[in-house]
Order: sequence, then C-alpha cells, then structure tokens
Amino acid sequence: MEGYRMENIEYIVLPEADSTNTWCREHASGLALPTVVRAVAQSAGRGQRGNSWESAPGQNLTFSIVWHPEGLAPADQFSISEATALGVVDYLSRHGIEAKVKWPNDIYVGDRKICGILIEHSLMGSSLERSVIGVGINVNQKEFISDAPNPVSMCQLARKEFDLDEELGAVISEIAPLLEAVSSAAGREALHKKFLANLWRGDGGIYLFRDVKENCRFAGVIEGVEPSGFLLVKDNETGNLKKYAFKEVEFIL
Repeated sequence: MEGYRMENIEYIVLPEADSTNTWCREHASGLALPTVVRAVAQSAGRGQRGNSWESAPGQNLTFSIVWHPEGLAPADQFSISEATALGVVDYLSRHGIEAKVKWPNDIYVGDRKICGILIEHSLMGSSLERSVIGVGINVNQKEFISDAPNPVSMCQLARKEFDLDEELGAVISEIAPLLEAVSSAAGREALHKKFLANLWRGDGGIYLFRDVKENCRFAGVIEGVEPSGFLLVKDNETGNLKKYAFKEVEFIL
C-alpha cells in the first residue's frame, strides 16, 4: 500500500483489493476525510443491482472516494450521485469523449457503458456522516470478456492509452469541486439542472422501458428526475406519468 497527499486529499494506492468500497468501509475509522483509495487490481468489483464490474488488472481506474458531505440531510443524498456522475462527464469531455448520465448514475457514450458508480452512505442522526463513492472507469482495456452487453473504454474511443496516475488526479479534480457544491441549496440546485441537461435519453424521444414491478414493457418519454432521485417517465400510450425509484424500472437497449 502506498499513500500520498495532493490538494488536501489523501490518496492510497492498493496493489489489489476485492472492492475499494468494501476496503474503505472496513478501514473507515482510520481514514482521513476526504480520501481516495485506488486499487490497481480489483478482484470483486461491485456494480449496481448486485452485478460485478469487469476490470482487467492495471488497465482501468477503480477507486473510491471517502467523503463527508457537511450538513447534508439524507433526503438530499442523490446530489452526491449527481455530483460524481457529472464530474466524470466533465472529465471525459477533456478527452473529447461526449458522455451522458444514464439514470441513476452510469456513464454512457452513445449506447455503450464507460463508467459505473456505486455509492454507499453512513448516517449519524439526521445527517450523512460519510459517503463511500465507488467509481470504475474503463480506460485502457481493449477487450472485455464478461457477459456485460455494452462496455467501451477511453482507449477504444480515443485510440490511445492513458497514464492512469495522471488520469486519477484529473478525474478527482473534476469531481471534488462538485461534491463540495452539494453542501449548499444553491449548489444542489445548479447540479440538478446540469444533471437533467446531461441525462442519457433525456432528449424527449420515445424509448422502451420495462416496469419491474408490473413485469411489462412500455414505450415512454423521460420527463425528468426529481431532486430526490426518482425517475419520471410518461407512458406514450396512456399519457400517464410514472414515478420510479432505483431498481423499479429498466431501460431496454
């Protein structure tokens, strides 16, 4: 394990970890805030819906940010997701890669997934004590062997390889200021507007969805996302506005 400090953020680099989120939770009491923990190799990376995250050792960025969102109520926790996702979108744009946020917080380029985010919160009373923000960005991996249907990497898009140490600092420099913004109401409002403007399939088009609870497919239009994180979709056939929490609806690619 190696460590260093840069711009008031502690960095820890692990040669290998099962999951950086798991490692951060297990070592939380000994970590400064904020801390970034990167694993060169991650053997059991976790994604949303309990999925695994494929990442070839030494080829991608797999890291977690341990962050204290000052004065943030649990009801506003989705702003942490918005800040992280938008930071990754801004970072990718530096390299000429136009990405969007697939609700709730995957990052897509076209119809291909370049980044996954998994956020876990700890509560203390009526406030969030700590957020562990796991991020996996496909950087230099050229081939994917898992059954993930649509991965893509920065290397495949830009047709060049990247220095992972440099890129870690670059992506944190985009995410950190947005995380700081969530502590104020004005900051959260600005983040939410930007999130809606960068929403994947949020262009008013008609797309296919699967209602998980009803186990049915329908065509609909994304009408927006509430600040609390609920997705709003208008059923194209009935005109009814449907409201979904995470895991209650799926996009059909």
